Amino acid sequence: MISRQNDPQPTDLGDVRVANRAVVLRHVRVHAPCSRADIAAHTGLNKATVSSLVAELIDRRLLRETGLTEHRVGRPATMLVLDGEPYAALGLEIGVDELVAVAVDLGGNRLLTWRRAFPAPSSPPDETVRALAALARRAVARVTGQGRTVLGLTVGVPGLVDPAGCVPLSPALGWRDVPLAAALRAALRNPEFTVTADNEANLAALAEQRHGAHAGAANLVHLTGGAGIGAGVIADGRLLRGGRGFAGEIGHLTLDPAGPACACGQAGCLEALTGLPAVVRRLLPDTAEDRPVTDFLPELDRIRALAGQDDPTVRAGLAEIGRHLGHGVALLANLVNPEAVLVGGHYAALGPWLLPAARAELVTRTLAPQAGGCRLEASTLGGAATALGGATAALATVESGRLPTR
Repeated sequence: MISRQNDPQPTDLGDVRVANRAVVLRHVRVHAPCSRADIAAHTGLNKATVSSLVAELIDRRLLRETGLTEHRVGRPATMLVLDGEPYAALGLEIGVDELVAVAVDLGGNRLLTWRRAFPAPSSPPDETVRALAALARRAVARVTGQGRTVLGLTVGVPGLVDPAGCVPLSPALGWRDVPLAAALRAALRNPEFTVTADNEANLAALAEQRHGAHAGAANLVHLTGGAGIGAGVIADGRLLRGGRGFAGEIGHLTLDPAGPACACGQAGCLEALTGLPAVVRRLLPDTAEDRPVTDFLPELDRIRALAGQDDPTVRAGLAEIGRHLGHGVALLANLVNPEAVLVGGHYAALGPWLLPAARAELVTRTLAPQAGGCRLEASTLGGAATALGGATAALATVESGRLPTR
């Protein structure tokens, strides 16, 4: 389950043990291979407590001994690494033209990455939920067939998502008040594992913090590049959610009041200027007029090919879109001063032509010198960042020290 608030302080011995388990698991994840003595020395837990916790975590197959020893003065130490082989977590993503599923083990190793073409914006929500459920059932069958227990499932969606997993509004999908988590849970017939939903950018930011090129950074942003534009913000090591969980909707900040209409009802939003449908309309007007686009990959490939051939219209259009992107990133840099902004989706795919203009605009529009140290880069996580973040979020219960059900 995704934590929506700061974790409460332990109030009894059971809570203390849960918190201490989380400390041990986090230390091993970051520093493996490491010994029991290393854990005690670096966490402040006493050796007897560490030994008891490690024995419990080995019994539950969350840690394992590698048999390796450190070469040091004194008695050799048995080294520990994450195990988690019997467990898996699932992440799903609703994209503008596809559904994505990712499964990972406790160590973050990918067990599967699947994509299915699906026109979510032109499909009713219940049809989308049925398609998600079918994909999830296949993924569950795959990992349980390997002898693993599913710990949880999180689905990412472009739009506002409240703590209950309901989507009050998704302009990119045309959704209003869709109880996504509850509907998916029901479609899966109330499985034993948790099923929840979150904003796509939030989940992508969690994936960046754990698996990306700037893993471990305390202040970073993942900016999605799809039909919807959102910012997942990690501030001081924690995901920034806001009062009701709606933080990060940078796609609907107005950059040009005289600009094109946006699906949200305003004009000149970042999303209306740089979102994937806007890019296709701007650079491939013949495609946009011919038919509604339900699969953007061929259009992206065509734009990349034209840019690679130095087509002047396409190169000029990409530079203009890049400047709008840089304007939006400058707003983020001024507000939260991240170490890095990682752009995903079509922003990453078109990065060689978008990012030079975007970086120049970022420097120009940021108050602090050299953009306050903010680096603007393409994400290295590819098109499955949100689903990977969903799977990472689904591990949160165990990583917070709660033991999985036997």
